[in-house]
Amino acid sequence: MSVVPEGSQPGSDGAEISAILLAASRGDESAWRRIVDLYARRVFALAQARLRNPEVAEEIAQSVFATLAAKLVGGGYAEQGKFEPWLFRIASNRIRDEQRRHRRHPTTHDTELISQHEARSEAARTTESEQVTRLRWAMGQLTDSDREIVELRHHGQMSFAQIAETVGEPLGTLLARHHRALAKLKALLDESKAAGATAGGGIPS
Repeated sequence: MSVVPEGSQPGSDGAEISAILLAASRGDESAWRRIVDLYARRVFALAQARLRNPEVAEEIAQSVFATLAAKLVGGGYAEQGKFEPWLFRIASNRIRDEQRRHRRHPTTHDTELISQHEARSEAARTTESEQVTRLRWAMGQLTDSDREIVELRHHGQMSFAQIAETVGEPLGTLLARHHRALAKLKALLDESKAAGATAGGGIPS
């Protein structure tokens, strides 16, 4: 069963979530469903943004929530008051592990599967808007650490304080890095747009 719910809304990381976590640790199934409703979509969105593979993103989300369940039931969760940074730190680590694994061992498929994948990729490229294409290109020009901050903020929907806790940086440093990363993104998008206007829509190489 998919862990990605429909129409979930993020919750707070305060007393309410602490009470829900406590109930879930005692076997309350409705409390567990509430945790999944609050956070599964955000974890999936972060993994999908970084990996661009919905199947792998789904596996990452399931893995993260399996770890959470084990920690809650086994008494291994001790990050009281810091649940979201703890949860997204697990997710970020799983995503980085997957990226490293993929670089070391690229997945191979038979000819038919490769052809199907290429056909789907071509269809996606032809239907994808120019704006999204340029944004993905620009995001790819950021450093891994800056891209992680932007994605935790805009896909993970985390506060800056929670991101600072997750990545282990002072809040002021994080705010400055986020500002610089967005400024670089804007400059890259402007550069891409200008290049497209002069070269028939191409993205700078």
